[in-house]
Amino acid sequence: MTTTQTTPQLGPEGGEELPRQFGKYTLMRRLAAGGMAELFLALHKSVAGFEKLIVIKRILPAMNQDKAFIDMLLHEARVAATLSHPNIVQTFDVGQVDGTYFIAMEHIHGEDIRSIVRGMKKNQVTEFPIEHAIAICLGTCAGLSYAHEKRDLDGQSLNIVHRDISPQNIVITFEGDVKVVDFGIAKSKNVVEEHAPGQLKGKVPYMSPEQAAGEDIDWRSDIFAVGVILFELTTGKRLFKGQNEYETLKLICEREYPRPSQVRPGYPLGLERVVMRALAKKREDRYQSAREMQSDLEAFVREERLPVSTVNVSEWMRMLFREKIVQQQELLHDVKQLADVLAAQHQQSMATLAMTGEWSAVSLQNITGTQTTVSAPGTSSTVPPPRRSPLPMMLGLVAALGIGGAAVFFLVKGEEPSPNNTTSADPVPAPAKELRGTLVVQSMPPGASIWLEGELRQESTPATLENLPIGKELEIKLTMEGFEIHREKVYLQATGPADAQRGETKTVDVELKKGSVTVVLEVEPAAQVWVDGKAWSGDPKKITGLSAGEEHKVSVAAAGYVAKTFTFKAKQGETLTFKHVMVRGDARVGSGDKPGDKPGDKPGDKPGDKPGDKPGDKPTGKGTGTVRVGARGGFCNVSINGAAYGPTPTQATVPAGTARVTCTPEGGGAMTQSVQVEAGGTARVGFVIP
Repeated sequence: MTTTQTTPQLGPEGGEELPRQFGKYTLMRRLAAGGMAELFLALHKSVAGFEKLIVIKRILPAMNQDKAFIDMLLHEARVAATLSHPNIVQTFDVGQVDGTYFIAMEHIHGEDIRSIVRGMKKNQVTEFPIEHAIAICLGTCAGLSYAHEKRDLDGQSLNIVHRDISPQNIVITFEGDVKVVDFGIAKSKNVVEEHAPGQLKGKVPYMSPEQAAGEDIDWRSDIFAVGVILFELTTGKRLFKGQNEYETLKLICEREYPRPSQVRPGYPLGLERVVMRALAKKREDRYQSAREMQSDLEAFVREERLPVSTVNVSEWMRMLFREKIVQQQELLHDVKQLADVLAAQHQQSMATLAMTGEWSAVSLQNITGTQTTVSAPGTSSTVPPPRRSPLPMMLGLVAALGIGGAAVFFLVKGEEPSPNNTTSADPVPAPAKELRGTLVVQSMPPGASIWLEGELRQESTPATLENLPIGKELEIKLTMEGFEIHREKVYLQATGPADAQRGETKTVDVELKKGSVTVVLEVEPAAQVWVDGKAWSGDPKKITGLSAGEEHKVSVAAAGYVAKTFTFKAKQGETLTFKHVMVRGDARVGSGDKPGDKPGDKPGDKPGDKPGDKPGDKPTGKGTGTVRVGARGGFCNVSINGAAYGPTPTQATVPAGTARVTCTPEGGGAMTQSVQVEAGGTARVGFVIP
């Protein structure tokens, strides 16, 4: 039996042509490359239609002879293979193909913290939401706790320390999950390290003092790194940033660390305690386990009633990266068709090998149209390229997107060619390119939101929606405030002669009708009005222009009173009337109010007392500051230090010091945050209504 080793083919600029077969995997797209290894998005296909996207970490050819690096790679695989946890990237396989070592890992559809911060800047988001920062650190602590406490089959601790917890190695998926990645320099009892004294491993700005000093480290070094990340995400400032690495190491080892409240006024004191304990210089003063830090963070979330959830993180991620997600999906769709061709060829060659055992290697014409080469022991020959490329014309599109050409290799049964003989191979026919249609959506007036199959698109009318499936009924919905909702079903077909068919282009042109539902409000006393979560700027007694057949929420609120929400659906042209007498808030019930009292006053208040003053209070002499309170996703009634201030958005003048702000949405539980108010300053508090 003869065998041939295939080597990666190079594209026009010296880059490896993709997709290509790599053992039982198909390398589809190069993701990243460093000085020692490179990452590829790959496809693993198996029996019964099994398909799985994975990531291949393949060492560079120059490192093949570096025993120390090979040992480190295999150590990473051994450590990671023992870990199976939702917050740690999974390792599936380790091996060698054509003399090249690789690790096959879980594919994470998401972004690391660095990329998220860049995405925030692109979308002009200035603050990292505190609830998302805590969610990320909770997931990181959960994954580290599992790794730190992992034991072998004999019950002995593996003593795993990641050593490189940093923004680059924490990835958040578009589903809102948190993944700790890259155990490449992890320390465990299963490896004896050989390195020069004082040699540092890890990223300097996230090293613990003992790690920065080159001392021996344990799991508490990872906890310190989580504390640094939590500090930076919640303050928006770097903690350790010197002019160079040496200066940064001095900051870590020699300087006193600032408290978060010194960097960001109004920083929650409960969260500050967690951060500063994680950042204790002496490891004995830190959290003694990641689980302990996780527990304190969860307690803070419960106390402050923060909306920490994977759903919220997912929505935020999809908002930041909506364009990138669409581009990735379209790119994968095209590349996968090429990968399917390769996989089919690979399976065919394996089946033939099992039947005959006699092989020669033939490479198909690549995208550049160069000649093919036939290899057999001691022989070589050249044949002209086939007249028709086996790959569809979309290769040009894929190449334009930066993926490169498609060098396709497969094995065919045949006799050994003589020097004067040539052998050619019939290409495996590529699957027909899937036809896609186009939809042009217009409305009068323009600017309507577009929903396709129940999903809100990022475009608004007029817009052209491309790459849509044909032969399938699609539901289009247009929505616009003050207008009726328009629904329509569209069916795209293939057009043109059979040998040159293309996807149909259709136009949806809609004249939106004014909303026909009217709501009359008879509310005592007069109140502010919100419609579907937005403040109503028109007549507070009559709301017009609502769409029929859709659920609406009309909320009324006034300072010192309990908010009320009316939820309803109405028919076209219908007028609804809601009557309601506002009920005093808890601070006013049974209070014995007197004429002249204002909302927020308490029994015994005297003229000139400010909301929040207690009976008989005297000026403290500390001065006053302002608290501004806002809410996203709806509104809530605000009280500060027990005094009611009405619905959000609102602001109040309060004594300097710690102010306790409570936000109570209608029909939901109260949420509370504490904020530090400086004399003459302004503190801002934000809530997210679930």
